[in-house]
Amino acid sequence: MVIEGAHFVRNFTVKSLLEENLKRWNEPLIRQVFSHGIASVIINTPLFSQVQDRIIWKAEKDGKYSVRSAYRLCVEDLIDTSYLRCPGYWSGIWRLKVPPKTKNIVWRVCRGVLPTRKRLRDKGVQCLEACVICPAAREDVSHLFFACPYAIQAWQMSGLWSEIQQALS
Repeated sequence: MVIEGAHFVRNFTVKSLLEENLKRWNEPLIRQVFSHGIASVIINTPLFSQVQDRIIWKAEKDGKYSVRSAYRLCVEDLIDTSYLRCPGYWSGIWRLKVPPKTKNIVWRVCRGVLPTRKRLRDKGVQCLEACVICPAAREDVSHLFFACPYAIQAWQMSGLWSEIQQALS
């Protein structure tokens, strides 16, 4: 459909068809630029004074755009990341009052993403599966932190082994 006089409105916005600082159509301008039929349709379009026009970004509560929220929106809406989600109280780990590297290792242990020999083998890396320290067992997160005799000895020396045993049972 070709609109008669469309070349005149190439750079027009709806705001440019309103009277400045008023919620009222600029009738003389509209009748000058548009054909009679289109001008009538525009002029008969109701304007509501209580509605404030502004640009808002729905992905943020404050309505302001940010690259971060756009990225999050793209990742959440366009890419299926449900397999990455793991139930748990992850924000509690990040709120701990300990050094960042401690938070990081706790998070990695809980998520099971430490590069243990078992995990490396599952990913196709050719390596022995046995623990580096005690070759009697498979090196996975559970063994590395809670079953390896050297790990147990370290927990005992720190005075935390009884609490860890209690938590494990």
